[in-house]
Amino acid sequence: MTVVLLHAAGSLRDALTEVANAFAASGITVQAKYGPSGTLRDEIAGGASAQVFASANMAHAESLSATGKSGAVVLFARNRLCALVRPGLGATSASLLDRMRADGVRLATSTPKADPSGDYALAVFTRAEALIAGSRTLLETKALRLTGAPASAQPPAGRNVYGWHVAEGRADIFLTYQTNAAAAQRENPELGIMALSDPLAVGADYGLTVMNDAPAAAYRFALFVVSTEGQRILAKHGFMA
Repeated sequence: MTVVLLHAAGSLRDALTEVANAFAASGITVQAKYGPSGTLRDEIAGGASAQVFASANMAHAESLSATGKSGAVVLFARNRLCALVRPGLGATSASLLDRMRADGVRLATSTPKADPSGDYALAVFTRAEALIAGSRTLLETKALRLTGAPASAQPPAGRNVYGWHVAEGRADIFLTYQTNAAAAQRENPELGIMALSDPLAVGADYGLTVMNDAPAAAYRFALFVVSTEGQRILAKHGFMA
C-alpha cells in the first residue's frame, strides 16, 4: 500500500481528513499529523518524516522552500480570523474592540510563532492600535495563550479546543479562525461568532509544499488538494478558494 506522509495545520484536520478519504480512491493512503504550523515546520526542518506540508500561513512553508527542503509553495486556501464569544457577552462587531479591552473580559488567542493563528491575532492588535492608541500593548498583555504550545491544555476527546475553553469559562472572547469557530458552534450552539469589523479584519493564507525527496504519490495528493474536488471539500468546511 502506498502511503503519503502529511504534516498539516490543526485547523485543516476535518477538511483534509475528508480530502484524504476522497483521494483514497486512487489507492493511495494519507497518513496525517496535525498541529500548530510553526511547530510542524520546525519538526520537518529538523528531519521529521514528512512529504507534504500544509501550513496555515505562507511563511512557514516558504521557509522550507527557501532552505531547499521543499519545492514551490502554492496558496491553496484562505481563512479569516473571528471572535468566538461566550453567551451573554453583549458584544457586536462594532463594540468588539471595546469588549476585548475591558477589564475583567478574558481574551484568548493561540500561541504566536508556534501557531499562525496567534500571529494573526497579533496583527489584529496592531490594527486596533490605529483605532485606539495603546490598544496593542494592552491586548498583547492581557491575551491568554491557551492553545498552540506544547504545554497547552488539551480538551477531552472529541471536543473542539476553542469551544471547550470558552464553555469552561477560561475565555470570554477567543480570537480564532472562522472555520474553528464554526466547528465550536456546531458542538455548542450557545456560543456566538462575531465577525471582525473591517478595520480589524485579518485574513489567513494557507500554503502547500511538497518535500524535494517525496515520491510521486505525494505530488499526486498535492495536486488533488488544489483540484476542483479538493477545493470543493475545503469550501464545504468553510475555507475560501
